[in-house]
Amino acid sequence: MRSRRIPLTPLAAVTAGLLAGAVGTVCLDAVHYLKYRRAGGTDSPLDWEFAPVESWEKAPEPGQVAKRVIEGFTQRRLPDDSAWFTSTVAHWAYGSAAGAVYGIVAGSLPRPSPVYGVPFGAAVFAGDYVALPIAGLYKPIWQYDPKTVAWDLGAHVAYGTGTAITFWLLGRLGIGAVEETP
Repeated sequence: MRSRRIPLTPLAAVTAGLLAGAVGTVCLDAVHYLKYRRAGGTDSPLDWEFAPVESWEKAPEPGQVAKRVIEGFTQRRLPDDSAWFTSTVAHWAYGSAAGAVYGIVAGSLPRPSPVYGVPFGAAVFAGDYVALPIAGLYKPIWQYDPKTVAWDLGAHVAYGTGTAITFWLLGRLGIGAVEETP
């Protein structure tokens, strides 16, 4: 008997991708947390991950993007006390949404593989360094020191790898069914 992979339904691919993207976000944050600890930080992982953001001036990039989109859509200014919640939700939503896109693409392949995570993570990294300078939230990549860029690339490769491995495992665990053929 041979087995063949039954392609994922679009809904299963998106669902698995969303979950895989959340796991990938944990991997990205683990690299950033390691950098924080190496620089002398002492907060626990949860305290670091969910640290308060007191104002929009101190909000990370995902929050800045979300603020711009929400304010543009509603034509209302967001108060500083919404910076933490908006930034946290935007960070996790972005990682999960990118994972959903990965799920759609990888789920349509004959054999999704964990190794696809490396180019996926690098592509997300490259996209950030194209889109965010255009939005005025990042400087152009050449204005960052090589060590900063290397850490960020490493974090994004960890994101892509964590996403791809999780997606692959979900498929192996039955999200993508395998049919036995004689």
